[in-house]
Amino acid sequence: MTKAHILFVEDSKTQGTITKEFLEKCGYAVTWALDGLSAVRLAMTEPFDVILLDRVLPDMDGNDVCRQLKHNQDTRSVPIIMVTAKNSTSDKVQGLESGADDYLPKPYEKVELNARVYAALRTKHLQDELKRKNDEMKSMLDRVEALSVTDPLTGLFNRRRFEDILDAEFNKATRYSTPLSCLMIDIDHFKSVNDTYGHAAGDIVIRDTAQIIKKSVRNVDTACRWGGEEFIVLTPMTAKAFAIQPARRILMSVSNFVFDAINGKNITVSIGIADISDAAIDAPNKLIQATDMALYKAKKNGRNRIELLK
Repeated sequence: MTKAHILFVEDSKTQGTITKEFLEKCGYAVTWALDGLSAVRLAMTEPFDVILLDRVLPDMDGNDVCRQLKHNQDTRSVPIIMVTAKNSTSDKVQGLESGADDYLPKPYEKVELNARVYAALRTKHLQDELKRKNDEMKSMLDRVEALSVTDPLTGLFNRRRFEDILDAEFNKATRYSTPLSCLMIDIDHFKSVNDTYGHAAGDIVIRDTAQIIKKSVRNVDTACRWGGEEFIVLTPMTAKAFAIQPARRILMSVSNFVFDAINGKNITVSIGIADISDAAIDAPNKLIQATDMALYKAKKNGRNRIELLK
């Protein structure tokens, strides 16, 4: 705390020189500004731990300087000690109302000035520590939340998160009469991959396929690992006749991809597509059921293909 950086705002060169020398002897780094505008500019561009602000300045009132700094996101947390010869109760109230954290009347004892600065630094240190801990807690909660909605193997959303998004998108689409399509994707003959190359290689194949799917859809689409070797994609504002475009990209990209985990072999996927244009699909789970039926049709008709639910 003795190495703290102080912004000292004082227009009197005589008083300023004495105070600056004293503060530097106390171990502080001091930047001296002679007017309010310079003080504001310095505070906006350099990090300070405390601001000693004279109330009476040649260009603007110290209270106005204080208000500007307290209204700015980058400087509002810096403690401001108002130092002035105006020491009536109304003057003190005005200074505190403008945002000053402390008020020190002139003339003052140097030992009191140092004590006020130290107290301000101690308070700032506690506030900074509290903010740091709050930021750490928020970061931890964000990570926990991310883990709770993410599939650990692929990094895609998990089934729980997909169902939440599906509910929201389904309600929006039905309310505004906009299209909504769903793709269900299954890796063909995946059991033989596990049986031939092992489950570790199978996991890599699933992970690689997930990345292909993610790169093949739009940012507004939601890709998810549905379970095992199955994936699902929700495409808002897209009818099934147009949802076939990302499906084709996925089908072709997977077929052409060289899977190193299985000695460079290729695999294929089957894809089913449905949308909410059918009046019978009046609930989110029915859209899933319809998409699953289309996927079953793709498997039954020979795999490595796309089928739309008629």
